Amino acid sequence: MPVMSHVPPPVSKLDIARNWLPRYTGMPIDDFGDYVLLTNFSNYVDRFAAQFGCDVEGENRPMQAATNSAGLSIVNFGIGSPNAAIIMDLLIARQPKGVLFLGKCGGLKTTTEIGHFILPIAAIRGEGTSDDYFPPEVPALPSFKLHKFVSDKICERGFDYRTGVVFTTNRRVWEHDEAFKTRLQRVTAIAIDMETATIFMVGHSNEISRGALLLVSDVPITPEGVKTEESDAAVTRNWADLHLQIGIDAMTHIGSHGEQIKHFQY
Repeated sequence: MPVMSHVPPPVSKLDIARNWLPRYTGMPIDDFGDYVLLTNFSNYVDRFAAQFGCDVEGENRPMQAATNSAGLSIVNFGIGSPNAAIIMDLLIARQPKGVLFLGKCGGLKTTTEIGHFILPIAAIRGEGTSDDYFPPEVPALPSFKLHKFVSDKICERGFDYRTGVVFTTNRRVWEHDEAFKTRLQRVTAIAIDMETATIFMVGHSNEISRGALLLVSDVPITPEGVKTEESDAAVTRNWADLHLQIGIDAMTHIGSHGEQIKHFQY
């Protein structure tokens, strides 16, 4: 009789995510909480771990993560829209109930000054990565009910915030490009960053409720407002703790409040 060759079953996206999420973060899937904070900064993870007395996982991995006793996790996924897509794809291994991105952005309006918070109502998909998930006419939107929780926590602390549309780009060095700056003015975006649109779109693709709370760290449309190592350190020193704490409060409140933030089917 002829020998039948063994054909392995096809590998699913979920199979890959279950293998790669621990591989990238050093954290077992079961250790991730129902709610997740995403950030670009390892010091946010360190501050989170110090506050709750929990371990930082993945210090020798591409991403670092920690989870507190209340079931809230935080992940530093790195910089840029490709990394944002990776973590939002890998999180399907855990299927969190909500994800909030704590990032920094450049203010593009006179009303967006350093230290202001922005709760974006949408993001312009200028980064290209999200084109692999949806056609260009699909808007990049957050989950409204998740943003409502974040808004409540900002107001409870007596702070104001801005809303508007954020422009997401893959370009890290564009401040010299006058044509690009003219484009930003024409689309009337309130701020510019490198991850928000991707997080919104890949979250939409994976049916993960998502949002973003952005901290204005520079005003790059003016020569004196371009971010430097020194200016960014000052922003971190003055506002990082508050930024992180609002995220913690909002996502903890969602978990304890009992109200579903995902209430429809895609």
